Amino acid sequence: MTTWRIGDAAALLNVPTHVLRHWEEVGALAPARLANGHRSYDDETITRARLIRLCQRAGMSLTEIRDLYRGDGEHRAALVRDRRDRIADQISRLHAAQDFLDHVLACAHPMVSTCPECSSFASDGHESKQGPSPARRDD
Repeated sequence: MTTWRIGDAAALLNVPTHVLRHWEEVGALAPARLANGHRSYDDETITRARLIRLCQRAGMSLTEIRDLYRGDGEHRAALVRDRRDRIADQISRLHAAQDFLDHVLACAHPMVSTCPECSSFASDGHESKQGPSPARRDD
């Protein structure tokens, strides 16, 4: 089995070493420790780090990612369903924004506010009732 020290693991994963330390600090990653206290990253730990990156790209916080490993199957499924539902909501809002922008590009009215169809985007539920999603930065 291959093992890497933190610098080599960071290079392999294309992240700075402080990121790996932070992931460990919040409990999302748990590399083994050698007798001298140095971190040792084996294949499984590298794979888990790659999964952390994938989960982050899906918008999950490190807390949520950590909880994926701590909970039972039901808990994991609930976390994943919640994230999937949030992504579906984002996609829906982005489609509505795209529809609006497509209309504005083709709109013949001199001002967006004078166009009945543009106005309908703001009042017919095309606009999200909860507004834009705030950026999550708990990781």
